[in-house]
Amino acid sequence: MSAKLVQGYEVVIGFETHAQLSTQSKIFSRAPTAFGAEPNTQACAVDLALPGTLPVMNKGAVERAIELGLAVGAHVAERSVFARKNYFYPDLPKGYQISQFEIPVVQGGAVEFYLGDEKKTVRLVRAHLEEDAGKSLHEDFIGQSGIDLNRAGTPLLEIVTEPDIRSSEEAVAYAKELHKIVTWIGICDGNMQEGSFRCDANVSVRKPGQPLGTRREIKNLNSFKFMQQAIDFEVRWQIDQIEDGHAIQQATVLFDPDTGETRAMRTKEDAADYRYFPDPDLPPLVIGRDWVERVKSQMSELPRVMAARFVSDYGLPDYDATTLTQSKAMAAYFEAVAQACQQPKLASNWLMGEVSRRLNAGDGSIEACPVSAAQLAALVGRIADGTISNNAGKQVFDALWKGEGEVDALIEAKGLKQMNDSGALDKIVDEVLAANADNVAQYKAGKEKAFNALVGQVMKASKGKANPQQVNEALKAKLAG
Repeated sequence: MSAKLVQGYEVVIGFETHAQLSTQSKIFSRAPTAFGAEPNTQACAVDLALPGTLPVMNKGAVERAIELGLAVGAHVAERSVFARKNYFYPDLPKGYQISQFEIPVVQGGAVEFYLGDEKKTVRLVRAHLEEDAGKSLHEDFIGQSGIDLNRAGTPLLEIVTEPDIRSSEEAVAYAKELHKIVTWIGICDGNMQEGSFRCDANVSVRKPGQPLGTRREIKNLNSFKFMQQAIDFEVRWQIDQIEDGHAIQQATVLFDPDTGETRAMRTKEDAADYRYFPDPDLPPLVIGRDWVERVKSQMSELPRVMAARFVSDYGLPDYDATTLTQSKAMAAYFEAVAQACQQPKLASNWLMGEVSRRLNAGDGSIEACPVSAAQLAALVGRIADGTISNNAGKQVFDALWKGEGEVDALIEAKGLKQMNDSGALDKIVDEVLAANADNVAQYKAGKEKAFNALVGQVMKASKGKANPQQVNEALKAKLAG
């Protein structure tokens, strides 16, 4: 779905993302957070809300929130407050969730990314710390339900956007960029299947220039593929409802990947329904500037900073730099190739082209690439110095991918060296011109296609070994004489 109007309607999307923080213990207790344990084996007295227990703030969770704030250019509040979000559900032991409401720890900021070659910016409203709830388990085959409180108290950072997104493709691109940021800085493992990175999309439609429409929240989207399918269906459903004369009711909906449809789960609550009030068991969270600076000094180079460096140091276009910093491993691989061959743009072209194509076909990552950075650098170097053509380079790359040898040995074994002997090339050009008088006449009469035909004849006569640039120069020189 494009960013253009859909059936005359503008799509408006805002995101709420729950990133599970990578701490070893929970946000207000010492219970472990490891995934996959037997039900109710990682829940302590604090998580179970037993009488007399009190929450104690996890310093590591706060530092991860600071890191996110720094990564997205947000304001890290010197003073933030925890609140009780009141609602009743079987997997919520206390009958309320400890969260942040009026004064969150991270305020503002933005996430920048590319959609195709167009740069997009999504503004963030806030990111606040909170605890996760437990999990209800429904065993249909025995007709019973159970509660697993292992997840209760797991530290979350809820990241909320402004309603800046205008299409399902843009929504997925934003989610992927945010996923890259939180995994890059190491505050979240990003495992969507295990629920470590959960996205909720608030979707509405409106006629251009009209006020915002009524939103419906699609909960717990756990894959980028399902995210796009869910938003596309929801947009079409809302438009059909409005066109049929029905009003959209604010609701929380779930996406069923088996049917490809969204379905209402419950009427959507507003903030007032949760009766927020400051948690009396937790004092305000105070973060001094020295703490922020200490966290900043320990952080690795951020992707947007690295991308800017790739532009300034290597002369790459913004698009290339952003693409190559999608992961730390890809960025490191590129730098190793670029520094070894001193051909950064050519190295970028190969990484974004042939290397990425092969990896995507095999659903692999750059860490699994069978061609080392040193091998790719050697290949790029041989193309740059004219030893082989770009097409011959693809043959060498294919052999490298299969583990058949090293670059120079493969060039020799396959006879792929370009003809750089000007004397031999001149002889071939003379023979081609003599044998193709019609094409020569047509070229001199102003027909450019005739020149391309002559180039093709020279390349054929040289068995593809002539340097295309030298062929062009030699032909033009002789035709001008």
